[in-house]
Amino acid sequence: MSAATDTQQFLKGGEWIIRESQPEDTFTPENFDEEQLMIRDMCNQFLDAEIYPILDRIDSMEPGLMKSLVAKAGEQGLLMTSFPEEFGGLGKDFVTSTIINEYLGAGHSFSVAIAAHTGIGTLPILYFGTDAQKQKYIPKLISGEWAGAYGLTEPNSGSDALGAKTTARLSDDGKHYLLNGQKCWITNGGFAQVYTVFAKVDGDKFTAFIVERGTEGFTQGPEEQKMGIKGSSTVQLYFQDAKVPVENLLGEVGKGHKIAFNILNIGRLKLCAAANGGARRALSETIAYAKTREQFKQPIANFGAIKYKLAEMSIRVFVAESALYRTAHWIDQKETELLAAGKPFNEALLGAAEEYAIECAMLKVFGSEVLDYVVDEGVQVHGGNGFSAEYNISRAYRDSRINRIYEGTNEINRLLTLDMTLKRAMGGRLDLMGPAMAVQKELMSIPDFGAQDEQAFASEKKLVANLKKALLMASGAAVQKLMAKVESEQEILMNLADMAINIFNAESVLLRVMKITAGKDGQGADIYMDIMRTYLYDAADAVNKAGKDAINSFAEGDEQRMILMGLKRFTKAEPFNTKDARRRIADKAIAEGKYPF
Repeated sequence: MSAATDTQQFLKGGEWIIRESQPEDTFTPENFDEEQLMIRDMCNQFLDAEIYPILDRIDSMEPGLMKSLVAKAGEQGLLMTSFPEEFGGLGKDFVTSTIINEYLGAGHSFSVAIAAHTGIGTLPILYFGTDAQKQKYIPKLISGEWAGAYGLTEPNSGSDALGAKTTARLSDDGKHYLLNGQKCWITNGGFAQVYTVFAKVDGDKFTAFIVERGTEGFTQGPEEQKMGIKGSSTVQLYFQDAKVPVENLLGEVGKGHKIAFNILNIGRLKLCAAANGGARRALSETIAYAKTREQFKQPIANFGAIKYKLAEMSIRVFVAESALYRTAHWIDQKETELLAAGKPFNEALLGAAEEYAIECAMLKVFGSEVLDYVVDEGVQVHGGNGFSAEYNISRAYRDSRINRIYEGTNEINRLLTLDMTLKRAMGGRLDLMGPAMAVQKELMSIPDFGAQDEQAFASEKKLVANLKKALLMASGAAVQKLMAKVESEQEILMNLADMAINIFNAESVLLRVMKITAGKDGQGADIYMDIMRTYLYDAADAVNKAGKDAINSFAEGDEQRMILMGLKRFTKAEPFNTKDARRRIADKAIAEGKYPF
């Protein structure tokens, strides 16, 4: 475990909606230990020394270059951190692997190759492979000697992964599965040695296979020409009676969905990490540019309109980081708990990731949208120069766009956020009914105008608690009104997901700042208070807007008026001067010449 003791309480997945968290139980980046800080610095140094000087060469798809960079990262130990020692790994915890994903995430196309290799390219074999398969493949993959890839998507099945048409049948002699079909958008496909490929055995049993480069009947298409991540190898794979040995069946016949969907939970959190690493780097480049670019005889960083942008970018990166490590630590704790209960390594981490699948989906959405916001505003701050290939922000802008699409589109992940929450409630894993009924009862009662709590953070804690009530009220009313039809009302589900994402982020940043303030005894914490209060102030409005859109979609008349009145009550934030707060945040960033937190 990376920071908590066995006596500390940690929440189950989705439980943050109905339970209050404590700052002392919350892991934040300020809790990184010396080894984690050293690993973070190693990642930054690797990008500065090996990647940033040759970004143009990488984007030009120089033959053999990306494969050599993956191998070089392996030589420096950056691929093996979280893998078990028995396969040559370092056996580090999940928080440490998240740090690597975040800080290598700023490497543009290289980051995509590394994330695909260490994630979907390797983890299916680690978690679902036989002992023989793991011994054969894992040491070579985590050393960088071999590269891994993952073949799930097909021309006519993207989000609908189970609609795949690729088939597999056992050969007459029983020694091989013969694969027939096509896969597309395969990251690392052009240079990988090992592929996890999904096909339907006998046309209906969705199953995974380990396919090696050079397999008879297995070929690949040319590199795709893409809008962004141009240096990332992306090809189509073709199978024409491809002869895959029966011992390369991965997992069980007909159980491929367990591999595909469980791997995605981890991938979504790690995508958030990588996106935030990219956002931090793009923001630092933008701050440095704003300090040196002069207009009207002064740096543009002096202007309020630019300060607003630099501050808002900084706030969103800080908030995403807060939510990311809060969740990564929960997964870490759950994995430790499952290991202590006798679960094998693979089941422990997969079980921990599944427990927090809701949070992973939310993080994927928010992290990818933070990066999009940062690079978009980064181009704007650069002005015309932002449109020039001479400045790296243009590459960051192009490379960012894919993140809202892969690992499940942001629309799919918003729908999953609510779908998984409601299913857990109906299955008894998450008690939403009791708290939702309590909120309804509170709505019918006279508001409590008793003495105001004067304790530190009292108003912020009350606001977060009320925002949760708004979510419970709106989602409870939607389910009561629409019943089973709620699943088909995607717009409403996405409204409710946006409420949940804003609330989870608001609580995460509040807990982080409470912890920072306690650690500093209040000294030097004012700037963090500015970040937290600005985000909470804006989150209240965002929750109100998403809530109204949802409520107006299913309620009318007196019912509508009552729920909207409750929404207004629960999303009321105290007045706060966000302009001055943003200026203070921007001034700190400008003074340091980079993202400063």
